[in-house]
Amino acid sequence: MNRREFLQATVAAAVAARSSSLGAAQGANDRIRVGVIGCGNRGNQVATDWMKHKDSVFTAACDVAADRLEKTAARLGATQSNKVDEYEDYRRILDRKDVDAVLIATPDHWHSPMLIDAVAAGKDVYLEKPISNGIEAAIRMLDAWRNSDRIVQVGLQQRSWHHFQEAAKLFQEGYIGRSVNHCQMCPPGGGFVAPAQQQLQTPQPPPPGFNWEMFQGPAKRKPFVPARRNWRGWYDYGGGNLVDWGVHLTDVMNWYMRTDTQAPLLTSASAQYVRIPRDPERVPDTYSVTWQYENFVATLSNAVVPGQEDDPRALYGNYFFGDRGVLLVNRIGYEVKPYRPARGGGAISPSTPPPPPPIEAKKFRDPSGMSEVADSSFGSATHRHVRNFLDSVRSRQKPICDLEIGFNSTLPCLLAIVSVKEGRTVRWNGRTAQTT
Repeated sequence: MNRREFLQATVAAAVAARSSSLGAAQGANDRIRVGVIGCGNRGNQVATDWMKHKDSVFTAACDVAADRLEKTAARLGATQSNKVDEYEDYRRILDRKDVDAVLIATPDHWHSPMLIDAVAAGKDVYLEKPISNGIEAAIRMLDAWRNSDRIVQVGLQQRSWHHFQEAAKLFQEGYIGRSVNHCQMCPPGGGFVAPAQQQLQTPQPPPPGFNWEMFQGPAKRKPFVPARRNWRGWYDYGGGNLVDWGVHLTDVMNWYMRTDTQAPLLTSASAQYVRIPRDPERVPDTYSVTWQYENFVATLSNAVVPGQEDDPRALYGNYFFGDRGVLLVNRIGYEVKPYRPARGGGAISPSTPPPPPPIEAKKFRDPSGMSEVADSSFGSATHRHVRNFLDSVRSRQKPICDLEIGFNSTLPCLLAIVSVKEGRTVRWNGRTAQTT
């Protein structure tokens, strides 16, 4: 046996041993032990649903804000009746042998180094979306994951949402037609941020208990201003609404159109500062993006008409234009609107095939709506998405939204950011973005 064969056999044996151990874990004393990295709003939301799964337990928590860390650790510990250790440095969690997996819910710029370090440490990962705020960082994540045996689930939980799954089946069975030529997307509420939240502030010392140096991490060093803690709109840490909500929409597009392993051929984006001050360090608040795929065109814009029905947000989401009708799907529900039959008015050739029979209109509204109420009859999508991850950790089978899927759903939005910054159309060559 040569060295390569020896290493392959060693890795296979380790994977088999871990799979056997986790696959047999059924009792209360053999739970999947988890560390949460990032104790902000989303980290706590996911952890709340996570704790409902009694075959898993949180043992450690990490955050750069001491007050937030203390509150989260105390809440998790009290709910689970066990101590949750607190850390400011996430690497201390990765060092622990009694941590099987980590939940990463930090600002986007930290996702890449944390994911890479986690898989190197032998941890499985539930990673909040988007996978990163930069293309090169995302590529490094994908390479590290592919060279590991780790389970990674990306938190695009709409893939675990009942009515999204129902609409996907309807769509992929050809209900609105076999020829879908355009996918149109828009975020809820237009994705605007109130101007008052966007005002720049004078640099000042960080507040006590907040590690500004650790917060910045792999980002460029900048003086502290409180507005930077509202991090999503800053290029250094996030990608604005274009990426934050855009990735949910492009993920549904990829899922329905079966383009999970594909990237757009061309990306063109225009953006403008309309409701926030012009600042090259921040993502513009108003945008329109066009992507060319092999067999269709897709657009994303935060111009959306308010709904006039039971919910004023009812018209946001993913629109799919088929040759028999249009499907709209969002977190409120889904709706199919058939095209009206064309009126006569001209000779028809005997060789012309008859038009397909008209389809019926369909409409569904989820009673829990966007809130993901866990106790509703439909349950919580995040709860089920975590369940799918835990099942994959035990079985070592592919989860519903692995890192490659998350990468290809994040990439269109990151290419749009490049196009906004460069003011030019972007072509993807498989590893880098090239302006045309």
